[in-house]
Parts: sequence; structure tokens; C-alpha cells
Amino acid sequence: AACALIFAILHVSPTPFCVLDEVDAALDEANVDRFRTTVEELSQDTQFIIVTHNRRTLEGANTIYGITMGNDGVSRVISLRLDGDRMVKHDESADSADLQAIEEEIQL
Repeated sequence: AACALIFAILHVSPTPFCVLDEVDAALDEANVDRFRTTVEELSQDTQFIIVTHNRRTLEGANTIYGITMGNDGVSRVISLRLDGDRMVKHDESADSADLQAIEEEIQL
């Protein structure tokens, strides 16, 4: 119900960006698809930052950011820019093992 309210407000009065934190966690597959479709429609006027672990939601992303820990124990950010089903650009500082693990996780 909270997502529906937020989406209704954004439909009537778009904002520059919207941050959603794991709002898709309790949704079944059919509703995740509806959620993703609605986000894609609203993203014409609003930029979304979505924290998620749901693969179906990730499939709709233009850019994915992940946090990984290097061998030195320091966390770092990895970014992947996507175009449809393929990776088109990645963070140059990420090592190939990290990128391969992320690609396998999201099945690019």
C-alpha cells in the first residue's frame, strides 16, 4: 500500500528523485514485475535510487552499484552501466573476479 501511495504521488507531482529501500522484498514475482514496470514508467520524470536484492528489480536498472570487500579488507564501490541485457561500462578500479561474480549474480 505504501508503494501505491508513493507512486500515485509521483504520478501527480513528480520529484527529481526518489529513494526506495528494499520496498520490493515482500512482493511475489507478479507484483515485482508490476513494481518494475511502474518504476520504468515513472522514471521518465523521476530518477530512482533503489536498494534491492531482488534480481527481477535489478534487471530493470540502468546502472547497478555494489559494495565489495577487497583482499586488503577495504570496502569499495563497483558500478556497472547496463544497456538492455548487456554490460556496457564498468568501474575501472574493480578487479575482474569481482565483475565476473556480479555478472553471474545478475546473469548478464
